Amino acid sequence: MATIIEINDFSAPELDVYARLTENQLVCRRDPAQGLFIAESPVVIERALDGGCEPVSFLMETKHVTGKGAALIARCPGVPVYAAPEEVLCSLTGFHLTRGMLCAMRRPALPAVEEVCRGARRVAVLENVMNPTNIGAIFRSAAALGMDAVLLTDEGSDPLYRRAIRVSMGTVFQVPWTYFPAEENWTQTLRALGFRTAAMALREDSLRLDAPELRACEKLAVVLGTEGDGLAGSTIAHCDWTVMIPMAHGVDSLNVAAASAVAFWELGKR
Repeated sequence: MATIIEINDFSAPELDVYARLTENQLVCRRDPAQGLFIAESPVVIERALDGGCEPVSFLMETKHVTGKGAALIARCPGVPVYAAPEEVLCSLTGFHLTRGMLCAMRRPALPAVEEVCRGARRVAVLENVMNPTNIGAIFRSAAALGMDAVLLTDEGSDPLYRRAIRVSMGTVFQVPWTYFPAEENWTQTLRALGFRTAAMALREDSLRLDAPELRACEKLAVVLGTEGDGLAGSTIAHCDWTVMIPMAHGVDSLNVAAASAVAFWELGKR
């Protein structure tokens, strides 16, 4: 049975997770086992629960307790539900809650790269992609367009940042993902796992996105770089191919999230 707690201020320490902790504090780098993240909206929360994430508490508009939040609450017996009318929550948080509902959850332990890649034929690699909005959009495209997994370098943004989760529409809980270990030569790791690597970059020696050798590749990693600078030169040098999306009208490149959607659509075909 759920415990419903009506609130009219955010002074209770149990509400720090919603009111006072920064994203970095939620990650809890000193003790990753205690790390948390925030899921927003019923759809995202449901996908997180389906993905095996453990809820800590809910924060929602009072009307949702017996409305669209009821089924979610029923899935989480014993998890406290903090509730207040919309106008109270807006005054406390300073913004409208996404679909009137938040859920604090424990960060799951991340699998090893080998586990994520087991059985995969198409994976996305994100090298130092920093913008959480782009991370979320890339995950949504990966889920929709045939990528089996997403692998990230450790200097990139966190897929469990609140904005990344929201933009992804919860697909960060549907697509397997993990980080490469720090300082690891990840191109060699992928090669040892049987993958060929395709670096997305505009270079004269690039293959077109529809090159037949890419489509015929049994196991392919699509490598995307950070906004602005793109992939490091050393990364491009260590990849098997450089691949470009042809540009028109003098445009020099696409945003990395837009480029990922185009690349996943073409290279995810099997």
